[in-house]
Amino acid sequence: MLFIVPTPIGNLKDITLRALEALKEADAVFCEDTRRTLNLLNHFGITKKLFRYHEHDERSVAGAMAWLRSGKSAALVTDGGSPCISDPGRKLVALARQTGIKVSALPGPSAVIAAAAGSGLPCDSFVFLGFLPRSRGKIVKALKAAFELKKTVILFESPYRLKKFLAMAREEFGPGLTAIVAREISKIYEEWSGGLIDETIAKIEAAGDVKGEVVVLLRPPEAVEDEEAPGPDAGADLP
Repeated sequence: MLFIVPTPIGNLKDITLRALEALKEADAVFCEDTRRTLNLLNHFGITKKLFRYHEHDERSVAGAMAWLRSGKSAALVTDGGSPCISDPGRKLVALARQTGIKVSALPGPSAVIAAAAGSGLPCDSFVFLGFLPRSRGKIVKALKAAFELKKTVILFESPYRLKKFLAMAREEFGPGLTAIVAREISKIYEEWSGGLIDETIAKIEAAGDVKGEVVVLLRPPEAVEDEEAPGPDAGADLP
């Protein structure tokens, strides 16, 4: 049995009762950083065998699968948020399902969903890009393809590259682009900056050095226009 267990992205109170139950029930915990996970378990008084899981290390994946094939259970966690969502875990989950090992995915903390809900942007349908490629050409290509869908676009960005990214987005897509930056969601210094991209850039520049986890939400001007434009049946029921 493999439990996919989301862990707090900032505030330890965000842990769910089901997550605590799974961590207690599992025979072991597969994690990104044993030190961070140990701190989490210690906080909740849970003692458990820990194994570092490395998605790109075949020996690590094989070791995790060997543990599960032996009939033992494991809880898969990352340093924060939900495993497999721009975090390690997809490969292990796929292999577990292919070999008939039961997988239980628990709902829980997610920076993507929290940012979508708190942004004020239309998010009944959105595009999540995770971490973008490093080269400018690939970034622009990915954003152009996403913007063609005329939906809110959500992505993760490094605090060290945020200002450069926003400047590039302004240069490539113009001043009509809406940009919301959510920083340190669920933590003490949670901060939101947003509006048209020039306003967002000014706020980020005025704040000085950017620190912590960053989520960026973008909405192309075409999507805003479509949202505001009345549909063909608008006013049909009015006298």
